[in-house]
Amino acid sequence: MRMSFAQKLLSWYAENGRDLPWRNTKDPYIIWLSEIILQQTRVEQGMPYFYRFVEAFPTVEAFARAEEEEVLRLWQGLGYYSRARNMHKAAKMVMELYGGEFPAAYDKVIKLSGVGEYTASAIASFSAGEKRAVLDGNCFSCFE
Repeated sequence: MRMSFAQKLLSWYAENGRDLPWRNTKDPYIIWLSEIILQQTRVEQGMPYFYRFVEAFPTVEAFARAEEEEVLRLWQGLGYYSRARNMHKAAKMVMELYGGEFPAAYDKVIKLSGVGEYTASAIASFSAGEKRAVLDGNCFSCFE
């Protein structure tokens, strides 16, 4: 019997999926941190940065109150500094637009600075259970 792509993907994940901290939460803020940090970054390289940001900014409010220099210092070594600047802007937007509660709904997340369709879909899917397609191009190479 031939397996569908979804079945192949789920089977591959069951065998190869890693236990990562952002997979054990439905907190959209934590998921957002991981998604932005891991853009164009391998998990092994991004993991220390994820922990640094969670420790320095345990809430979106703490992130929004931070000085940009502190955000950039923590980001140092990841490159693409516009991501860090956009994260800082997005944290401030969450405070202004959503009263400090990081949104989980796609239609709200997509409005945040530096958040595109993939990231908004990931946050909405993982934190709110919205049926949004989140498929990285790397997945296709698992089945070739």
